[in-house]
This record gives sequence, structure tokens and C-alpha cells, in this order.
Amino acid sequence: MSDNDRIRIEIAFDQQVLSVLVPQHTAEDLDRALAGGQDSTLSFEADDGRYTILLRRVVYVKRFARESRVGFGAAA
Repeated sequence: MSDNDRIRIEIAFDQQVLSVLVPQHTAEDLDRALAGGQDSTLSFEADDGRYTILLRRVVYVKRFARESRVGFGAAA
């Protein structure tokens, strides 16, 4: 999987969930920042804009599996 592949993640806060499409490396950066116990912010680019989140407010992060296509197309 290259860094240009995009994946959907959900970032849950106390009463909100943010669902964004980000590059693979952004999801990994978020995982590392949360695992490191940092009490700071993380800024990243998503398909719909730039976000800055306060890491200590994150309740959970869900990383979706790569999207599969449903239909009758020919296999590549």
C-alpha cells in the first residue's frame, strides 16, 4: 500500500464523531501520537480540508478496511 492510498477513519470525541478520508500515513501518524500519550494537538489534511485535533479529547479512532467495490465488473 503506498502513501497515496486513502483510507477512512473515524475520530470520536466526547459527543461527536469525525469521519474523514486521509492518506495512509496520516492514520499512522495519529496512531503513533495517541500511543505516545502526547497531550498536544495533531494537524492533518483530509480530502475535505485541514483539521487540528486535541489528542487528549480523543475517545477512540476507527480505521476502516479498504473499500471494496460491489458489482458485476471484470476482475483486474
